[in-house]
Amino acid sequence: MTEATQLIATLKKQLKNQGMTYRDVARALKLSEPSVKRLFASGRFTVERLVQISNLLGYTLAELSKEAQAGQARLSSLTEKQEREVVSDSRLLMVAVCALNHWTLDEIVDLYKLSVPECIKYLLQLDKLRIIDLLPGNRIRLNVARDFDWLPSGPIRQYFQNKGMSDFLKSDFAHADETLTFVHGMFTDQALAQMQDELRRLRLKFAELHEQSLSAPLSKRRGLGLLLAMRGWEPADFGKLRR
Repeated sequence: MTEATQLIATLKKQLKNQGMTYRDVARALKLSEPSVKRLFASGRFTVERLVQISNLLGYTLAELSKEAQAGQARLSSLTEKQEREVVSDSRLLMVAVCALNHWTLDEIVDLYKLSVPECIKYLLQLDKLRIIDLLPGNRIRLNVARDFDWLPSGPIRQYFQNKGMSDFLKSDFAHADETLTFVHGMFTDQALAQMQDELRRLRLKFAELHEQSLSAPLSKRRGLGLLLAMRGWEPADFGKLRR
């Protein structure tokens, strides 16, 4: 991908993230909507147009260029030391989770008992860990890849397993937006491999729908947890009856 192509792709992504359409761009630039569509389709932007659209999105052209470059090298995971630092402070972990879900600083302090200076302190800590970049105006840019995940058996996973799992399962899962399904079967190695592929696709679909929802205001979104687990298993009471 060329530098110009990456820059245009970043413009499109930021428009989507901020819930803006080509019509909004056309209105701001005093152009027709078809003209804006042709502009993005051809990629023939003048520097002036790039500056205008960047400013519309709240960026300088230099910041947008940096955003485009950052999109090519994002973190897929943290080190164990980094995870241990994040999980050492529950407020830092909370701010990290909010940032990973594309919350703004204002949205974080509106909902949680954090002052603006406290929130900025934690965001700067996440910036130092390279999880985010804290931009002018306290805007948050993520530095994580779409497939970002916590380390298997790492400090974050251990935290949620020890403190979050029981709370997550503390429900009868009877509401319309809740689902709990448990099935058991006996698989060949080939069938097991196919099942693993299906679970990977489901995880990717979850991430895709999460990204599609980001253009909606926070008041229209809600946090959901999806637990995927599969292992060789038989009930302990059954095992006691084995010969």
